[in-house]
Amino acid sequence: MRETARAWTAFWLVLLALLQVAAFVLVWRVAVHTGTGQWVDTVALTGNRIGQDRIDGPVDRILNAMSVVSLLAATATIGFIALMRGRIALAITATLLIAGANVSTQLLKHGLSRPDLGIDLERIYAGNSLPSGHTAVAASVAVALVLVLPAKVRAFGAFVGAAYAAAAGVATLSAGWHRPSDAVAAFLVVGAWAAVAGLVLLVTQRERARFSSADAHRVAASVLGAGGVLALTISVLALAWLVDLRTVDPQELTRRALFVGYAGSAAGIAGTMGVVMALVLAVVHRLVPRHQG
Repeated sequence: MRETARAWTAFWLVLLALLQVAAFVLVWRVAVHTGTGQWVDTVALTGNRIGQDRIDGPVDRILNAMSVVSLLAATATIGFIALMRGRIALAITATLLIAGANVSTQLLKHGLSRPDLGIDLERIYAGNSLPSGHTAVAASVAVALVLVLPAKVRAFGAFVGAAYAAAAGVATLSAGWHRPSDAVAAFLVVGAWAAVAGLVLLVTQRERARFSSADAHRVAASVLGAGGVLALTISVLALAWLVDLRTVDPQELTRRALFVGYAGSAAGIAGTMGVVMALVLAVVHRLVPRHQG
């Protein structure tokens, strides 16, 4: 029974990794290499000026908190929590998750191409910005924290972490630093690395390790997942309405259309993080068993 459960968990993790890689490729191809995708991203960025003077302060505080020093401090704290629980493999794996997600994000950002389709003329020389580095920092720390937290506070950590990462992703859009597809892509990179980290933890588990169904947090994972799917549905509906106006220059759109583009994209960012965190929370009790054996 134990080996069968491990095999099914491994299969699920491999499937999750492949699905998130495929979703990343789809987002990149549609948002970066099609006129409609670039237009939607540009509309969302143009719409971020609505009410910007009211949110500049919180946005700046969120983004300025994400530096190399803060990332190192967060990584050290996460490793310390795992070591205090006597989980050496968990400390190493959580650290590798953060490092892998952020290094690969930077490599992808500099390695992927962004064709000039004559749509976003204001940022024509900025080049490719997908995936978002700031968003990857927030999401990788949030996911790694959920891995190392004790089961009793894991669900709370998942909600706080998902909210923080989603806020960071939306903040990069609000500040005009990143297109919405950049944040969504960053979450998918982190999600794929989380699945890989899960496989590492599964392989390093002792044969006598036992997990408890009481640690599954099924309700919390369902709430996060349902909330994420709802937000993604709202995003799809909003952007589907917006696409009918794609022949109009983003600078000439009405305030309503710009708001729909911005708000719909923000919902897509938040929804993606909700789904990614729900998937992590649904399986983490099998990867970090209460009894190591």
